[in-house]
Amino acid sequence: MMIGIHGRIRRLALLMYLLCTVLLTGCHSMSKQPRDPAFGIDRLPPVYQSMPRELSKVVLPEYVIEPPDILMIEGIHIVPKAPYQLRALDVLSIQVSGALPESQISGLYPVEPGGMINLGVDYGSVRVAGMTSKEAEQAILDHLSQYLSAPGVSVTLAQMASSQQILGDFLVQPDGTITLGSYGNVQVVGNTINEAREVIEDHLSQFLDEPEVSLNVQAFNSKFYYVVLQGAGLGDGVFKYPVTGNETVLDAIANIQGLEQVSSKKIWVARPTNDPCQVQVLPVDYYAVTERASPHTNYQLMPGDRVFIAEDQLVAWDTQIAKFTAPLERIMGFTLLGVGTGTRLSGRVLQGGGNPRNRGI
Repeated sequence: MMIGIHGRIRRLALLMYLLCTVLLTGCHSMSKQPRDPAFGIDRLPPVYQSMPRELSKVVLPEYVIEPPDILMIEGIHIVPKAPYQLRALDVLSIQVSGALPESQISGLYPVEPGGMINLGVDYGSVRVAGMTSKEAEQAILDHLSQYLSAPGVSVTLAQMASSQQILGDFLVQPDGTITLGSYGNVQVVGNTINEAREVIEDHLSQFLDEPEVSLNVQAFNSKFYYVVLQGAGLGDGVFKYPVTGNETVLDAIANIQGLEQVSSKKIWVARPTNDPCQVQVLPVDYYAVTERASPHTNYQLMPGDRVFIAEDQLVAWDTQIAKFTAPLERIMGFTLLGVGTGTRLSGRVLQGGGNPRNRGI
């Protein structure tokens, strides 16, 4: 009885295995697309002789600002348009002649949050917020006349509080603007560095007299290339790395710590184009690049490039077989477990485990 059951199960498993093998082989045999035997990809274009590669790299086009780049902006010439009214945190340069010998007034004096200028213990404070520099000079002169016989006062604006808002790192927001504090937002997306600087200076000219700023890209966060690892039926991997202008295919492979066990040596670079009917594919000779240090197919990577690493066909085929046979193996396992359990619990086992000394107990 057991031999017959096991025999039928083995024949069923063998039949299913042969059926899966035929189906998988048939799918591959029906493919009529032309393939390149060296790289194994369909309709492989010829090697581009003029493409930038190792030992013959090119300078990338002028950088275009996009979100979420970070810009470093520093105000070089930040002078308010006249008449400028003083406010808290402005800094005044004050020079006074005829002051007391032990209490000279000379140097930089900040406007305190209450709008007052503190001239020291001997002279007290003067309110200057809301005044122009000339008005503040007259107010300080009137105040010091209470303590000095014939003071002379000179007041100039040394630093604006608002100038602190045009110094530091500025994130390009999703809407393509940067925020300059009280000066509002400026649209910079799609501009080069020089164009963005001109746009910012033009915007600041509404508030400042002939403003001048310096601008650099602090963090290049918008230009990337991608490495795609085909997973042989176990899930593909996609990795993103920033483009700095010097990366090659070998650099990309080094960034992912080399090839995976499921990867083959069939590698190519897919470069995006504006024409959906024109796909630019650059084949990579892995052995030439690594073993012979050949720069011929070690292409320089551009923003948006996809370095595609194809799967090992044997591993992929093994994975597909495992997907088909795994359910059958589980069914067979449950069947064998059920048959074995039923056999052990049948006949004399139910009458004492088959031990004659138990006598049915």
